[in-house]
Amino acid sequence: MKLRMIGCSHHTTPVEVREKFSFTDAQSEAALNLLKDRYSDCESVLLSTCNRVELYVGTAMSEARVPEREELLSFMAEFHQLSLENYESYFTSHLDSTALAHLFTVASSIDSLVVGESQIASQVNNAYERAVRLGFAGPVMHAAFQHANQVAKRVTNETEIHRRRISVPSVAVSEIASELFERFDDKQILLIGSGEMGRESLTYLMDAGAKNVVIINRSLENAKNLANDFGVGTGRWEELDSAIAQADLIVSTTGATQPIVTEERFRKIMQTRKKGDLLILDLAVPRDFEAAIGRLPDVFLKTVDDLQAVCEQNRSFREQQLPRARRIITEEVDRIMADWQIRASGETIRALRNRAIEIRDAELARLIGKQSMQGVSEEMEREITHAFDRLVNKLLHQPLQSIREVAQADQRDSLISAVRRLFQIR
Repeated sequence: MKLRMIGCSHHTTPVEVREKFSFTDAQSEAALNLLKDRYSDCESVLLSTCNRVELYVGTAMSEARVPEREELLSFMAEFHQLSLENYESYFTSHLDSTALAHLFTVASSIDSLVVGESQIASQVNNAYERAVRLGFAGPVMHAAFQHANQVAKRVTNETEIHRRRISVPSVAVSEIASELFERFDDKQILLIGSGEMGRESLTYLMDAGAKNVVIINRSLENAKNLANDFGVGTGRWEELDSAIAQADLIVSTTGATQPIVTEERFRKIMQTRKKGDLLILDLAVPRDFEAAIGRLPDVFLKTVDDLQAVCEQNRSFREQQLPRARRIITEEVDRIMADWQIRASGETIRALRNRAIEIRDAELARLIGKQSMQGVSEEMEREITHAFDRLVNKLLHQPLQSIREVAQADQRDSLISAVRRLFQIR
């Protein structure tokens, strides 16, 4: 079995280059079809995300070959109608065990821009399932990508690489808010702002059990669009003071250039407030709430700077898990390569044994059938048969052992090809 990967990623390739080589779902199907026409013996999977573009090509046929790095580069450049010489240096290529190790590293999210991010495993699986659905995946891709999924699960279960949040909204909810509140379903929550930060924050709040959420935004239409996606309520901008007075938790994510709530305004709001502690998660830059508000009694104000410090601690913790994750990947690469080696050599070994047995049986039949052997006892016939068996086994032992033990894939393929030619095994 042979496997090659060629691709570019955020490590070495700027986004303006990655986007030139990216593939939509429709383009992926078209590209894989063209690749199949050009290399009919090969299977393929194409992975295209915002941070990487990777093409995996493989074959289980011992006499077939996978395209070289330059061939695949030319194919990708040709598909996108780009000049290869301007982009060749951005691409890396891996073969066989290193290609497997790279795939496992990607699927386990330890090669991601954000170590431990959760999206890449499903993106890898979606790319594989598309190739399966369209008929471009075969035994090599099945083995590689199904095993990649198992490796990703091992890394998740046996390390803590995914267990600490590292985005500002996730830390705000899972670590800061959860320290003050044991539950969220009985809390009145106010979300100020309806952009991407607000959407992500609301996602984590709903996952934590929040039920009573009101969104207030300068654009009521934008607030309603976000609220409809999550089934929560909205309020008008003019109702902000009243909503603050009723809230247990405020998450503010506007794009205002000045604080939307000053200390003076907040003090007036607090005079009408009948609740206890108030937690304000000010995720906006510049800040939405004046810093002095955090010094008022019963008010806990956390800003992006406070949350970034926690994010960095969690990011550092995740990176400490990398050595263990890499050991898991090495173990799994060794395991699948050993399995591939057995599969690759098994057919030739069986064919060589069968050829030797055919020759042995023919020679035994010729010998036993001679006139001079007619008076030989059954015991002597058995001894002669055993002698032939021992001779065949001794002659085959070293060649078969060499096939089983050769480590490098290219050496194994060369040895198997030589054996098949020498003994005319088809």
